[in-house]
Amino acid sequence: MANQNPEQIARDNIDKQLRACGWVIQSIKQVNLNAGIGVAVKEYLTDVGPADYVLFVEGKPCGVIEAKREEEAYRMTSHEDQSEAYANAKLKHLKNEPLPFVYISTGEVTRFTDFTDPKPRAREVFSFHRPETLKDWVKRDQSLRKSLFDLPSLQTEGLRDCQINAITKLETSFKENRPRALIQMATGSGKTFTAITAIYRLLKYAKAKRVLFLVDTKNLGEQAEQEFMSFVPNDDNRKFTELYSVQRLKSSYIATDSQVCISTIQRLYSILKGTELEESAEETNPNESRWLSGQPKEIPPIEYDGKMPIEFFDFIVIDECHRSIYNLWKQVLEYYDAFEIGLTATPDKRTIGYFDQNLVSEYSHEMAVADGVNVGYEVFIIDTKVTQQGATLWKGEYIEHRERLSRKKRMELQDEDENYSKQQLDKDVVNPNQIRTIIRTFKEHLPSIFKERYDKNGNFEVPKTLIFAKTDSHANDIIDIVRSEFAEENKFCKKITYKTDEDPKSVLSQFRNDYHPRIAVTVDMVATGTDIKPLECLLFMRDVKSINYFEQMKGRGTRTIDLDSLRKVTPTAKFTKDHFVIVDAIGVTKSLKTDSRPLEKKPGIPLKDLLQAVAVGAREEELFTSLANRLTRLDKQITEKEKKQFAEKANGKSVSQVVKELLNAFNPDVLEEIESKVRTEMAGAAPIDIDAAIKTKTEKLQNEAAKVFTGELNDYIENVRKAHEQKIDLANPDEVIHVGWDKDNASASSARIAEFKAWMEMHKDELMALQIFYNQPFRRRELTYTMIKEVLEKLQNEKPTLAPMNVWRAYEALEQCNGSPRNELTAIVSLIRKISGIDTTLTAYDKIVDKNFQDWVFKKQAGAIKFNEEQMQWLRMIKEYVVNSFHIDKEDFDLNPFNAAGGLGKFYSLFKEDYEKILEELNEALAA
Repeated sequence: MANQNPEQIARDNIDKQLRACGWVIQSIKQVNLNAGIGVAVKEYLTDVGPADYVLFVEGKPCGVIEAKREEEAYRMTSHEDQSEAYANAKLKHLKNEPLPFVYISTGEVTRFTDFTDPKPRAREVFSFHRPETLKDWVKRDQSLRKSLFDLPSLQTEGLRDCQINAITKLETSFKENRPRALIQMATGSGKTFTAITAIYRLLKYAKAKRVLFLVDTKNLGEQAEQEFMSFVPNDDNRKFTELYSVQRLKSSYIATDSQVCISTIQRLYSILKGTELEESAEETNPNESRWLSGQPKEIPPIEYDGKMPIEFFDFIVIDECHRSIYNLWKQVLEYYDAFEIGLTATPDKRTIGYFDQNLVSEYSHEMAVADGVNVGYEVFIIDTKVTQQGATLWKGEYIEHRERLSRKKRMELQDEDENYSKQQLDKDVVNPNQIRTIIRTFKEHLPSIFKERYDKNGNFEVPKTLIFAKTDSHANDIIDIVRSEFAEENKFCKKITYKTDEDPKSVLSQFRNDYHPRIAVTVDMVATGTDIKPLECLLFMRDVKSINYFEQMKGRGTRTIDLDSLRKVTPTAKFTKDHFVIVDAIGVTKSLKTDSRPLEKKPGIPLKDLLQAVAVGAREEELFTSLANRLTRLDKQITEKEKKQFAEKANGKSVSQVVKELLNAFNPDVLEEIESKVRTEMAGAAPIDIDAAIKTKTEKLQNEAAKVFTGELNDYIENVRKAHEQKIDLANPDEVIHVGWDKDNASASSARIAEFKAWMEMHKDELMALQIFYNQPFRRRELTYTMIKEVLEKLQNEKPTLAPMNVWRAYEALEQCNGSPRNELTAIVSLIRKISGIDTTLTAYDKIVDKNFQDWVFKKQAGAIKFNEEQMQWLRMIKEYVVNSFHIDKEDFDLNPFNAAGGLGKFYSLFKEDYEKILEELNEALAA
């Protein structure tokens, strides 16, 4: 078998792949079509010459393989006519129809065409399809791609316009046989619901066999599973999980009867690599690991898995696809012969490029805000001196030192002046005064940021607030200071992070659904894919350089929530959530952002990223060498006690033993010894089998070196490094340099007011209430609740961004306003009075009515009429009713509060024959 030519090498590789896929390979002289379900017969004669391989399933021919040497890969499209000719040829001894399944392969690159498709088009596949699959395909009525044309018109009930558009265009993309499609939908607009609707239709109408819903964190997988469990299609009253089997992968076991699989990309990679994966490796997305998201010199290839063949999934939906499908992970997607659908709120150039620029849905945050699907935000700035400039630790001062993990403290004399920068803050140096200054300033200004949030006892209610911290240690410092400054108990402020004593999902659930905590602090958990609808305030105490990550963080606040649901966790809320506030205490809204993580590998890979790479199955020399070097340095830094603890968690191995195994895994002498031994033991075997045996032995050596890196040991290695100290700067008090609304808010406010005025002008002849205000202001006494409601509903439907409270806040940002509105209806009346010129200052309608009532009563009392106390009580009731209903008629006395006090009869008994005149006067006077 030595000195093979390129064609023979290609055929050996093809044979190996066919066997792995379950095919029995036979020569034409030794044909036994009963040897297995699928038999690949070499050099089968046809009427146009011998075909390299003819594929038989259950004794019947169904496909051909045209073999080409590796150097011909770049010309494979040139050979399509030749391979198609073999498929259409008559096989010797058989009266066959044209064979539908055609492959062209070099053993390294394989292209496949299914001639039962509406427009047969070749596509590259990782390997060959299994005979069982071709058996099913031969028996089906039509191919998957043909079945896509059977998708009926979408039932749009219960779907938003953006979801209808996304699903419709996605299905058009499928029918055009585009392998990749990208759905961009703003956070909160229902990406997952859209995807599940599309998946349901593919399973029901296109008869898709299995769909993969791919995520990159365990948390996102759990959320997706919940959404599948609660989804009820609009053409069936049963839940999705009652119709189809949904499995979230928690191990390497995959149920063959599952129709939807939910998995992290890390787990699929480990399955295809044949390694086990601990659940802890799924807690953070791989994109945050510099090793895994960078470009190692050589990416270890995945292997064909007979339990999960390339055709295992028909469709792959990739959640948060801007993050973790590149570099190392890209080959997971390339393994499957499946359509790929990307979901993201924030695609970058790399994402759009990966999905072949096939952006089937483009629904931005701005569009979502304009449609009322999301809410917008305003920015409030807190700048402090230390935050911006750092400070100095002075020589001769005793400086407190604190261990990061144990928090143990000691004092040490500073032997030289030491300047620390803002970048070192909360890492090398902690300045509690800087944190306290920000939190105190935040607390002092909250009542002006969120007005009218007082309970019946006059206590201000803090809106649900999420603080983004730099590190876990920073988060702990923030929590202590928040509790202190707000004079509150433990449950008022809690940490939501993976590194917390409490179950993070439990704390997250409390934050979402319960009154406490009011403030949550996080480092790593609530940046993406976590739905917290009552959240109204984001306080940034960490900067972010990635524009995508920043957009995802902002996305936590964009969710809409109705007033009743908001009041369940924030009882003092008076209005539906129509905006959220970013409090920028670090300059995050102004700092330079990059479009995405650069593609080149970053220098100085963090140790935790190297550990994570090994844990998820990465095996390459540079990785093992880098990790060995770091552990060698670590061995010199840790104490004997810590070395002993390391060995306990590393199956009794010392640091130096672990290092030696890592280095030996790629040591040329060790590898040469393995190769020599295998070649001696397998003398005379086929070179391809010898190479496979060498590879198996080598991989075993690598896996043995890697298997000690479990979650427990990795956590220990990562944390033992952090035991060194931080300096605590108690000598430099901080001061506020600037506090207030971002100046960009003013221009946005002016634009909003102008847009509101234009909308009112446009509809002033159409809506009765506006006709009265603009054209016949003397008729204001005729205004009714229904008229005002008509204006509000039309405004909300056409221009959600012009919600009355949004416009009210715009006025507050530019000029002095008198009071705050009780509700949206009274707000819109005040706004119309302002822009139509009735009021020079925007004034809350209840204050207008109060003043008009006071003037009317004073005028009456100055004359012959003197109201007694009981009459005044009734007049005040009428005034309060008019504040909310704008007009009063005799019929209204059948309603509360009048009915409970005696109704129209009682009113008549108090005012006699003047009662109608008084009602008419009040309607006119109070609306003045």
